Amino acid sequence: MTAHQEDGAPAHEYRWALPSVLLGDARDGRRVRRSTRDWIVDTLMFLLACGLTLLSMTEIQDEPAPLRAIEQIMGALSCAAVWLRRRWPVGLAVVTTLLSSYLELPGGASIVALFTVAVHRPFRISGPVALFSLVTLAPYVWLRPQSELDRNWTAALGVAIVLTVFAWGIVVRARRQVIWSLRQQAEGAAEEARRSERERIAREMHDVLAHRISMLSLHAGALEFRPDAPTEEIARAAGAIRNNAHLALQDLREVIGVLRAARPGEEDEEAEPVPERPQPTLADLPHLAEECRQAGMDVRLTLGVEDAPEGVGRNLYRIVQEALTNARKHAGGAPVAVTVAGKRGKGVSVEVRNPLRVRHGLRIPGAGAGLIGLTERAELAGGRLEHGATPEGEFLVRAWLPWPVKTTREDA
Repeated sequence: MTAHQEDGAPAHEYRWALPSVLLGDARDGRRVRRSTRDWIVDTLMFLLACGLTLLSMTEIQDEPAPLRAIEQIMGALSCAAVWLRRRWPVGLAVVTTLLSSYLELPGGASIVALFTVAVHRPFRISGPVALFSLVTLAPYVWLRPQSELDRNWTAALGVAIVLTVFAWGIVVRARRQVIWSLRQQAEGAAEEARRSERERIAREMHDVLAHRISMLSLHAGALEFRPDAPTEEIARAAGAIRNNAHLALQDLREVIGVLRAARPGEEDEEAEPVPERPQPTLADLPHLAEECRQAGMDVRLTLGVEDAPEGVGRNLYRIVQEALTNARKHAGGAPVAVTVAGKRGKGVSVEVRNPLRVRHGLRIPGAGAGLIGLTERAELAGGRLEHGATPEGEFLVRAWLPWPVKTTREDA
């Protein structure tokens, strides 16, 4: 929209060129303040009413002095009342139209008032006002002293002026409604994009940090319950804790960097840029399995796919990562079988199985949203995910993702 720049920030330098009704200043119930454009338009409307009134002065030269005085007073008051057209448009239109049913000078203000009603009020209100303006032409035509031919021309000209002004106002109102609708759609799309990005970041952070923190908890628990372990094991566990803590902090820095970049007005110029690590793919699954084995898990990986697209591989990696995290939380020590299979054009699937086992002692807390997030991730990728206990006494996480024959940029 014209009220926003390409980066989504309000374009304050263009606010003067927009009417106040399109600036959105009254969304929270506050009174709408006139914009610079409104003041310019109101001034022009006032000058137009005054100009039409001055042009009509020649029509009252032959009238009696008292009637001429009334004409001048009512004309001046009508022109001054044009400044109130935004606050009371209907009332101003009715009063000035009623006065112009016989008087000559309030006619300019009545035209401006009719246009204002057509712009700022719906047709169910502006239509009757326009009809009232047409009806009041009858007494004006018949009560003013003039010939029969002049009456016909006056009636035709009056009808043409009323219909033209009313149609012009309707067109302006329709255009504003279209602009407002487009602006609402653009703002809704921007808000939806921000919400989707927040959800994506939340899913990524949950998948990554849940894995890192569960590894920290597992190694710390081993140190707590085995204080007499050999020095080599303690050093290895401490090294794993330090490494996972470092990786978790680096993940947090990356997300904070993304959030700062999304708000260009709040960057920290002195902050060092955070280098982005490559996103994990299917080829990183063996490293993930080995990392879990070093933490004491019994992970058996069967990888039947090696060249899946980057996007598909990243989603499969996150699914396996979260499934292993859940197994580590709820079935510590149980063997976990990970099977990945697929073919181009038919999709790729992954199964993570582990025996159901209730873990005693220290339990790693969780938010319970991991599997929900994985289901959303799979659905967003065009696939599906199911999970639950099997009749064989295992807990199964099974996911399928599409693998098109032709790889697009999004898949890559």
